[in-house]
Amino acid sequence: MDTQELAIKAVHALKEEYPDALCSLDYEDPLQLLISVRLAAQCTDARVNLVTPALFERFPTLEAFCDGTEEEIGELIHSCGFFRAKARDILGACRKIRDEFGGRVPDNMEDLLSLPGVGRKTANLILGDVYHKPAVVTDTHCIRISGRLGLTKNKAPEKVERDLRAVLPPEESNNFCHRLVLHGRAVCIARKALCEKCCMKEFCRRVGVE
Repeated sequence: MDTQELAIKAVHALKEEYPDALCSLDYEDPLQLLISVRLAAQCTDARVNLVTPALFERFPTLEAFCDGTEEEIGELIHSCGFFRAKARDILGACRKIRDEFGGRVPDNMEDLLSLPGVGRKTANLILGDVYHKPAVVTDTHCIRISGRLGLTKNKAPEKVERDLRAVLPPEESNNFCHRLVLHGRAVCIARKALCEKCCMKEFCRRVGVE
């Protein structure tokens, strides 16, 4: 079985196991997703979802964020950690979206990467979930499970993204990554994979190794 065949098997197995491939962050519009992903850096999605309701109530629009201050934003996101840097990036991104992109979150990789605090992981999530373009979000679950399956030998996010784009059907790639997050939390856990419960144990190349 070559790597592309392996990828197709993984896509189908995960789709059957997790039919609802949803982002675990709560949001109502592209800007809220962009901000939530920034807050999720070195913080759990669950914590972010506890913080954002008050944040988005205080700043319900792009204009409201632009008129705010780093201190105001920082107070509301304090429990997410690294709140000063995150507040600075949020404010900077909002003002750049207003001033350079007509108030609309960009729909292409180059422009998204120009926003403060936005890397390829965030940009891919926006492109996939908001604009429904082929995207590969290489978070820790994606990197770990793709490696265990044998879909990549790399650890660097950009190299893993490249490897997965080469073997995944483009229309499946975004949801595949969402399903890897669900699987990584429930079964293919970092400290000890529960291989006996895995929907991919029949073809995973590293069953029982970790």
